[in-house]
Order: sequence, then C-alpha cells, then structure tokens
Amino acid sequence: METIRKVDYFAMDVANKPGEGARILGALRDAGVNLLAFTGFPNGRRAQIDFIPDDSAAFKAAARRAGFTLKPKKVGFLIQGQDRPGAVADLMSRLAGANINVTAIDAVCTGGGRYGALLWVKAPDVGRAAKALGASSS
Repeated sequence: METIRKVDYFAMDVANKPGEGARILGALRDAGVNLLAFTGFPNGRRAQIDFIPDDSAAFKAAARRAGFTLKPKKVGFLIQGQDRPGAVADLMSRLAGANINVTAIDAVCTGGGRYGALLWVKAPDVGRAAKALGASSS
C-alpha cells in the first residue's frame, strides 16, 4: 500500500561549488526546518536545488531570513510504500492511462521493504495526476 500526497516544492539556483549544499542545509537545520526531501543537480555552470519541506510557511520564513532567493512554489508528489517489483511501473501506468506526461521522477529503495519516490508533472496536470494517483493533500 502506498501513501501518495501532493507536496509543495521550492527550487533555487546556487553556485556549483563545494560547500554550497552544506551551507544552505545548515541554515535550514539551524532554523529548525524539517525537509521531507532534498535534491540537487547541475544546471549549466550553476546548480539547482529543490526542497520539499514538511512545513512550507516555516521553510519560506527561514529561507527569507537566510537571504535565499527561491523560485516560485510548485507542486509535486511524495510517494511512500511497500517495496515490490513493479511498484514504480504501476504508478507510471496510472499516469499513462490518464494521458499525463511525467516531467521527472526519482525513486529509491529505503530499506526494510519500503520505497519512496518524488514525482513531478506540469502544473496544468497536477489535479488530474492527483486524481489518477489517489493522492491526498499535504
């Protein structure tokens, strides 16, 4: 059984250099911000980092205090469930059946027979994707 929920996510562009992630995550830790997920990747000569906070208001306040420049909030999906062969294939099939294109997905086995995934679709498709996935609001 999976728990699928819509989540807010925020992105920012940062210098692609050693220590940037540690600096940013340290500021959020010091502000008491809990992240459900964090991902980063190179984007040209810079890097993009994405945050999925447990509490969006607390995250935005901490980011503002730290002087971070965030891109506008977007919505994604956080999926957690029992690991099994084809778990992610089943999610993708539900979206394909609703004619929804997936922008990006990251999935990982978390151990103990569990898996987790982050999934993004284009903004106009969020409502239909939530329905196809049976997602709850965060």
